[in-house]
Amino acid sequence: MKIEEFIDPYLGRSWGDLGARVLSSGNRVSVTLGYPAQGYTGELQNRLRQFLNADALELEVHFSAPPGRGFEQVKHIIAVASGKGGVGKSTTAVNLALALDAEGAKTGLLDADIYGPSQGMMLGVAEGRRPAVKDGKFFEPIRAHGLKAMSMSFMVTENTPMVWRGPMASGALQQILTQTLWDDLDYLVVDMPPGTGDIQLTLSQKVPVAGAVIVTTPQDIALLDAVKGIEMFAKVDIPVLGIVENMSLHQCPSCGHVSHLFGEGGGQRVAKQLGVPLLGQLPLDMRIREQADGGTPTVQAEPDGEVSGLYRDIARHMAARLWLGGTSGPTISLVDD
Repeated sequence: MKIEEFIDPYLGRSWGDLGARVLSSGNRVSVTLGYPAQGYTGELQNRLRQFLNADALELEVHFSAPPGRGFEQVKHIIAVASGKGGVGKSTTAVNLALALDAEGAKTGLLDADIYGPSQGMMLGVAEGRRPAVKDGKFFEPIRAHGLKAMSMSFMVTENTPMVWRGPMASGALQQILTQTLWDDLDYLVVDMPPGTGDIQLTLSQKVPVAGAVIVTTPQDIALLDAVKGIEMFAKVDIPVLGIVENMSLHQCPSCGHVSHLFGEGGGQRVAKQLGVPLLGQLPLDMRIREQADGGTPTVQAEPDGEVSGLYRDIARHMAARLWLGGTSGPTISLVDD
């Protein structure tokens, strides 16, 4: 067996087909992948040992971001969206950004929810802290937990409502996106507002978004709205990288009993129906909410925990879909009404 014939666990295609760079000498192997996988080296090493039938194998995994369709020095822009509010989109977005960073990618986070920004609180940025201004017109992103972050919450107080019409909100989004000195980023994760309104259209029309991730719960009404979100991105030619099913199950901390409080298997059904991958499923766990509300999201608070492992697995899968490329990924066919 040749190492190039090894089937990538996330993409189901050989490393040779995907263009991975593989170097080997004796029992030492070095592979450069198009998605960050710093926390996956041990598992890959075991899989390669089985594939090559080799007892002794030393594996080094490197990451090289594939050419993107971003802007300036931002290689890939990933929109994290939901069809409705209350499904844990913002918590998922910040943890996925932190997971990409933990896996070895240079990552930024943009809070595009102009009316209800929450990433400042989730990242533990003190109220009143403002981004520095350079040359009178550029913002320096605020550093938080290793991320470069920007949010409308950095510009106003927590109690200030954004009483703006759609065009004003869209203009504000364009300004904080394009006038922020992101510098060199592999990924910019954009926490979108819920729904399919002005902000979504502005981002899709004005910004080269590489792909979108839809967050939903197994609840029927949430899944219905998730389908609308997926169809919206398809209509504006933004590849949907996959679905994240949040609040998938709840495990009682006392007895271990597992309950599917919002239904079961809904994310998988929608993914199959629309031909997009189910990137992963996350539990309904009070600690996720408490840690995000406390300013230290789960991936940062418990980096070696089980839930952090789930976020990091979803982040690798998501980034792998970008490596595969939108043209090689799933195609969603729509029929106009």
